[in-house]
Amino acid sequence: MLKRIATALVLIPIVLLLVMRAPVPIVAAVAGVVALITVQEFLKLTESYNVQPLRLPTYIFVGLFFLLLAASASGESPQLSGLNFVLGMGFACAISPFVFLTIAMRRTQMSGAYPAAAASAFAFAYIALPMGMLAQLRQQWAGAFWILYLLLVVWAGDIFAYFVGRSVGRHLMAPRISPKKTWEGALASLLASLVVGMLLYNYALPISTALLNAHLIAQRDGFFALQKPPLGPTLLLSGVINVAAQLGDLVESLIKRGAGVKDSGTILPGHGGMLDRIDALLFAAPVLWYYAAWRVMQ
Repeated sequence: MLKRIATALVLIPIVLLLVMRAPVPIVAAVAGVVALITVQEFLKLTESYNVQPLRLPTYIFVGLFFLLLAASASGESPQLSGLNFVLGMGFACAISPFVFLTIAMRRTQMSGAYPAAAASAFAFAYIALPMGMLAQLRQQWAGAFWILYLLLVVWAGDIFAYFVGRSVGRHLMAPRISPKKTWEGALASLLASLVVGMLLYNYALPISTALLNAHLIAQRDGFFALQKPPLGPTLLLSGVINVAAQLGDLVESLIKRGAGVKDSGTILPGHGGMLDRIDALLFAAPVLWYYAAWRVMQ
């Protein structure tokens, strides 16, 4: 527990400072590094499924994706950057199975070619794309505020699910997948995300002004350029993000349960691996990215 808290106290300020203050190309580059570490952990998990993964080709493919994202992350309007990202994302998704299957053809044992290619294609879709969406979200109007909102909604839900589930949780949600997750914890998680979402909704402009005055964000990264949406859609968005985050947590638990391991890695003391730490964001980030992109395109 102490290691978990200490790691969080160190990482949270660094993440928030990076999200709010770092230039967009730097955010994209760091997202790429996190994605590569997470992909490495995921490919290691696939070995427990008797898959011999295509490690180097997967790292190169994911690295090139984020390199292009970082290179195109400045000097574009939110509309143009969003459109270019959609086109690049669609092209990468379309060619990834063919790239990995073509490389896997060189395998001596043909029976292992398809599982290896499938693991690489899934790693790209499961990990690299959501992290790319998170980085691209920073390019949108109020990008820093949107990511701050996403992180706080997800973190609040995760914290309340953990402590409420441990203290009063009685009804197991998915005992075969995650024996410690309870419906009480899930409900507390949802309520916490709704409360945080509502508070950020009510104080979006004061928070943005305070961050701007502290030189933590630029003008375009606050909520100044956006029209405040009604409370109902904001609560709905917070709820959907929370549900997506909880599903992301369960999906990663399913993968680990099938692999017979407790944690995806050991890089973060008290938290396990990088995949253990960002599993919820991998499902939640696409939800907010789509919402922010839709608002820009209106």
